[in-house]
Amino acid sequence: MAVTKGVKQLVAEANARITTIPVADAKALLGNPGVQFVDIRDVRELEREGMVPGAFHAPRGMLEFWVDPDSPYFKPVFGEPKRFILYCQSAWRSALATAALQDMGMDNVAHVEGGFNGWKAGGGEVAPRPAHD
Repeated sequence: MAVTKGVKQLVAEANARITTIPVADAKALLGNPGVQFVDIRDVRELEREGMVPGAFHAPRGMLEFWVDPDSPYFKPVFGEPKRFILYCQSAWRSALATAALQDMGMDNVAHVEGGFNGWKAGGGEVAPRPAHD
């Protein structure tokens, strides 16, 4: 079966209905107690390149399960009254993830323009992935 809607179209449709935050604005929100950055990249990407300081890692494949309070996989961070700013490497996965969370009813979610690549190119601070036990 042929694909009738490619990933570029899916991302474009998502971007047309979600909030995208320019890197300069996202950098200004770093450290704001009412904002939680969420890194949805694969753990290998975090280990290789680091992440936004203080970001919560929620792998893209588990995001909806971690956000839903009725899911056995719910993570309490997503129940906090914060604005959630998602990012991936190039802002494609985060666009789709932001749209999915909006579809779940979240209105306090956005993503970073250009993703982690844009963050780094814009002089955003980078920290190593925190060690886990």
